[in-house]
Amino acid sequence: MPIRNRFSKLKPEITEWRRDIHRNPELNFDTFRTSKIVESRLKEFGCDRIETGIGRTGVVALIKGRRISSGKTIGLRADMDALPIRETTGLSYASDHDGKMHACGHDGHTAMLLGAAKYLCETRNFNGTVAVIFQPAEEAGGGGREMVDDGMLDTFSIKEVYGLHNMPNMEVGAFAIRSGPFFAAADTFTIDITGKGGHAAQPNEGIDTTLVSCHIVTALQSIVARNVDPMMSAVVSVTSFETESTAFNVIPERVRLKGTVRVLDADVKELVVKRLNSVATGVAGAMGAAAKVTYEDGYPVMVNAERETGFAVRAAQCVSEKVNDDAEIIMGSEDFSFMLQERPGAYILLGNGDTAPVHHPDYDFNDEAIPAGCSWWVEVAEQRMPLAG
Repeated sequence: MPIRNRFSKLKPEITEWRRDIHRNPELNFDTFRTSKIVESRLKEFGCDRIETGIGRTGVVALIKGRRISSGKTIGLRADMDALPIRETTGLSYASDHDGKMHACGHDGHTAMLLGAAKYLCETRNFNGTVAVIFQPAEEAGGGGREMVDDGMLDTFSIKEVYGLHNMPNMEVGAFAIRSGPFFAAADTFTIDITGKGGHAAQPNEGIDTTLVSCHIVTALQSIVARNVDPMMSAVVSVTSFETESTAFNVIPERVRLKGTVRVLDADVKELVVKRLNSVATGVAGAMGAAAKVTYEDGYPVMVNAERETGFAVRAAQCVSEKVNDDAEIIMGSEDFSFMLQERPGAYILLGNGDTAPVHHPDYDFNDEAIPAGCSWWVEVAEQRMPLAG
């Protein structure tokens, strides 16, 4: 199954784009430099229309095929933002900005979609229009939601959307996907516990919020273990424990817990939220303290449409002999879900080889995956809008 020869030739150039973006990571919506680079490249390629400032710092460009009689527009999306992590790779192109790095491969996603855009502008071997979408703030802030709320899908008449993400510890150039729920919803919660502070030598005179909080953290694990149907999926993780005190001899008046909930089903979410409140307030009340739970909805479940998943699989099979169309569900989240809520589409994983996991300070996108990723995006466009159709 062939990689397109053009991408083998373009690989050194695309690699340079990728490493430049890697060297200059930007967080959330602050992708000003990256967006400018993307805009400049798209102008250089000869895109027919380029719009910036969508979803604050997002960029969308249209590429018309040799024919446009199909009236169809297919969206191809890549994310641009980095993470607030201090890089430890020691690479020659490592981050020049301490505390920021491309630890999830969005530099690779952006470079590959730029490579696909360059090819599509050169060949225009399709009947319709391709919209290349470069999105900020996937890691935090919901850039996908912001672009949708800005009317992107309607403004550019996008009928279907497709996305791609690299996957460490999967063979380079292999693909994995599944129809239906693929990535979990990701919500957050805060629990504020109030007791009675005092001297650590006289715990009987106070209500120890640290002890209460520890019991709450332990009790919350019973939600998944004893309340959620064992055949369903859910995660409840407490990830932050903050107290007012930094002293060895002070029992704090207040403690704040923070955490995340991951689910794949609306009924399971409703159950988890209900139990989260009752467990926290119940445990605190039993120990003489009070607890207030604040729950915030985050990214929804990312659901691949069945029909469009089939299209994504066929495109992948034209690029690689190794395509898994029954991949495991991932309890991580992805804000491409906001686009898939509005339009049918699919999201696929591309093998990154034997590398550090994403969100790790030693992670790096594998440039050997570039030709396969570029080829997949082009296959999607050309197969969904065939010139002979």
